[in-house]
Amino acid sequence: MSAHRPAAIRPLADILVNQIAAGEVVERPASVLKEVLENALDAGARAIDVQLEQGGVRRIRVADDGWGIERDDLALALERHATSKIATLDDLEQVGTMGFRGEALAAIAAVARLTLTSRAEGSAHAWRIDGTDRSLAPAALNQGTVVDVAELFYSTPARRKFLKSEATEYAHCDEVFRRVALARPDIGLQLAHNGRVVHRLPTGDPLRRVAALMGDDFLQHARSLDADAGPLRLAGFAALPAYSRTSRDAQYLFVNGRFVRDKLLTHAVRQAYADILHGSRHPAYVLFLELDPAGVDVNVHPAKIEVRFREPRAVHQFVFHALTRSLAASGAGIDITGGNADAAKAATEAEPADSPAPARAANPLRYASAVGRGAPPVQGRLAMESASRSYYDFAASARPTAESASSPPDASGFRPTAFPPSAGRLPGEAGLAEAHLPAEATGAPLGYAIAQLHGIYVLAQNAAGLVLVDMHAAHERILYEKLKTVLDGQPAVQHLLIPAVLSVGAKDMAAAEECAEVLARMGFEVAPVGPAELAVRSVPALLASAPIGELLRKLIEELREFPASEVVTARRNELLATMACHGAVRAHRNLTIPEMNALLRDMEATERADQCNHGRPTWTQLTMGDLDRFFMRGQ
Repeated sequence: MSAHRPAAIRPLADILVNQIAAGEVVERPASVLKEVLENALDAGARAIDVQLEQGGVRRIRVADDGWGIERDDLALALERHATSKIATLDDLEQVGTMGFRGEALAAIAAVARLTLTSRAEGSAHAWRIDGTDRSLAPAALNQGTVVDVAELFYSTPARRKFLKSEATEYAHCDEVFRRVALARPDIGLQLAHNGRVVHRLPTGDPLRRVAALMGDDFLQHARSLDADAGPLRLAGFAALPAYSRTSRDAQYLFVNGRFVRDKLLTHAVRQAYADILHGSRHPAYVLFLELDPAGVDVNVHPAKIEVRFREPRAVHQFVFHALTRSLAASGAGIDITGGNADAAKAATEAEPADSPAPARAANPLRYASAVGRGAPPVQGRLAMESASRSYYDFAASARPTAESASSPPDASGFRPTAFPPSAGRLPGEAGLAEAHLPAEATGAPLGYAIAQLHGIYVLAQNAAGLVLVDMHAAHERILYEKLKTVLDGQPAVQHLLIPAVLSVGAKDMAAAEECAEVLARMGFEVAPVGPAELAVRSVPALLASAPIGELLRKLIEELREFPASEVVTARRNELLATMACHGAVRAHRNLTIPEMNALLRDMEATERADQCNHGRPTWTQLTMGDLDRFFMRGQ
């Protein structure tokens, strides 16, 4: 097959050059809207009005009240590579504006009917320029600029065929509008489609802007963060796993006010959520990363949606650790009044300077237990005895009853009758938590246990109302976090009086022998006692009450599938999560009141206690207002 001889090299015609540039910059109506909105932001606009027709295909009109364009500069504004935003190579290396290439208006004019009307500050009146023939004419307009784009791709019908339906194209335009609105709450914006106003966003604080665009539900499930380290600062809102999504439609990440899709930052965020989010779900967040413009290169992609950092590792680690710290804090002490984010913020700001600081999740409470720091628990009981003992000591400081004083403690130090059953109360008597707790202890974020429901849920009363706790999910998270801590050192072990003997297959026997050292580091002493039998002589103290056979078989299965070195490093947390899941208290296990309260105190002192290892919530709050609405009280 012979190749044709190429034609001689010659410069391209201007119209063809413009069409090529338009192909890079203008993909659909949303691309046009993005470029025009960015120009309005760079022009110092304080109010922007957007009008769309037929998803932006028929018309896109953007009016702003910025500085405007001088008459003599209007024609130049429609030329390629003409801009007022950069002038030297140094400017390009530290871009501080949204736009800088000077291609957008020329590219749009090449594929649509563009009209540009502008009135600069101090001008007697406005001027209008036609993007097709470049003719100038006087016009009436207040200070600012109006960009009117009609009949997109009228000159290239083939490209117009690739556009989607009106609803789809409008959805893309709406998404662009949302990104700009989230990044600039200091600017008033309005969006109308086919004559109907869809968004009217007045100037306000970031919290109200996020609530208007993401919804109150997002804010109620989100943590606010504001962290800085040298030239880096990360602020915004990150939703808890309970608000996770099936798609990435609620992920907004901005670098110096510019919305980006960066693999480095996305990976850092995903890693921060890895320990609390199910693998098939996606987190929701609105995050703003700020750094020196010289530290990030935005001249990477024609759409300016990708960036490159000069210190990528430092940026990755900063974002990861800042987000991890925010998500690690328990939400037990946050917004205890049950109000929405706006109300909680207003209440915080309205507190007098000399009022006591509210309990924060990052700071364990005065009465928080110290599970994992004391002696190992007794085999066969829920692994919380040390916490329960601390709770009992504090509760015993209340006025003792004759019944509790006469009851001897059991082997673990409890007095079984210290909390008499509610069935014995007379009508009008105070409840258990009120009758046997000192007044200063009523401020615990998760309150104090009053009952257990079907052996699955713990019911507790706090200052806001009723707290419902999934005891297995909560205990699973507590054990998981403690296992991560103790595995870094030498874990406390519980020696079994009678070794547990397991029947295993040949493959499991070989895996157990090969990985005996790995199991010993985790607190398991395992040895063969026959051709198909393993004896377990000790287990980690935190898992003393776990079903030993089931747990060890699962661990050996993991060790058999993956090399021991990988299990200890890359898959370490997955293995610990498995151990915690099998070691946590099971459903239908009846807990005593001290055990339930010990669980609540541990939740308040444990990082990431708001969700289990699989991303499920561990507790929820029903306020008195919620309960009143349910029973129609006051209506």
